[in-house]
Amino acid sequence: MEFTSLEQYLAYVGRGRDQAFGRRFRRQFRDARGTAELAMLAAPSEDEYQDFRRTVAAMTDQEKQHVQDLGDEQIQDIARRGHADGGNVSIFLNGYVLARRQGQAQKRDS
Repeated sequence: MEFTSLEQYLAYVGRGRDQAFGRRFRRQFRDARGTAELAMLAAPSEDEYQDFRRTVAAMTDQEKQHVQDLGDEQIQDIARRGHADGGNVSIFLNGYVLARRQGQAQKRDS
């Protein structure tokens, strides 16, 4: 799937929140390699989703259009403005960047 906006990605991530399958999926993929981070985006808790929602609302249009250029300090600043957990925000924004790259690669390959 190709995401054209951060809001579209937020809606996509929000579809899996607080589902029983998602909770099982997350428990299964707890590890030190980052797999659990990706599982968070597949099945966020309601609190995590609300962090993502507040984050997107707190971002400027410029930040939303250039997420791939944001540094760690900028991401932490955005998290503070959104009253959200900085680690979760980082995972969410990095997930968006990865999803966009995958969508663009799939489009090129078709």
